[in-house]
Amino acid sequence: MADSQPLRDIVTAQMKEAMKAGDKVRVGALRLIMAALKDREIEARGAGKIVSRADELALLTKMVKSRQESAAIYAEAGRAELAAQENAEVAVINEFLPEQMDEAAVTAAAKAAIAATGAASVKDMGKVVNALKEAHPGQMDFAKASAVVKSLLAG
Repeated sequence: MADSQPLRDIVTAQMKEAMKAGDKVRVGALRLIMAALKDREIEARGAGKIVSRADELALLTKMVKSRQESAAIYAEAGRAELAAQENAEVAVINEFLPEQMDEAAVTAAAKAAIAATGAASVKDMGKVVNALKEAHPGQMDFAKASAVVKSLLAG
C-alpha cells in the first residue's frame, strides 16, 4: 500500500474489485472500514484538523482489536458462525495495517523512545508511549508496549 495515496481511495478501489468478484464478506468488511474512516474525517473536520495516516492506522488497529474481542466472546458462547465473520473482517482490515512488530522489536523501540525522550521514571511513561505511537503507528499493540515501557522504566 502506497503511503502517498489516501487510504479511503485504496479501500474504495478494493471495494469495487470485491463487488465485481461477488465477495460479499470482503465488501462488508471494506464498507465498515470506509464508514469508520468517514466518521473519523467528519470528527476531525469539526475540530479543524486533518486526519493523518497515523490516525487512520490507529483507527484500523482499534477495529481489529474490537473484532478479535468479539470473536473470542462469540466462540466462547458457541456462536462459531459469528466468530468466523468477525475473524474474516479482521483478516481484511489487517491487509491495510503494516506488519506487526514482534516482542523483541517492541522492546528495542521502547528503549530507543526512552533514550530519545530522556525518560527517567514511570512518571515519564506517557511521553515514551506517545513517541512510540508517532514513530510506529499501527505496528504494535500499544497496551502491550505500555507494559514493556513500564517495566523498562521501573527496572
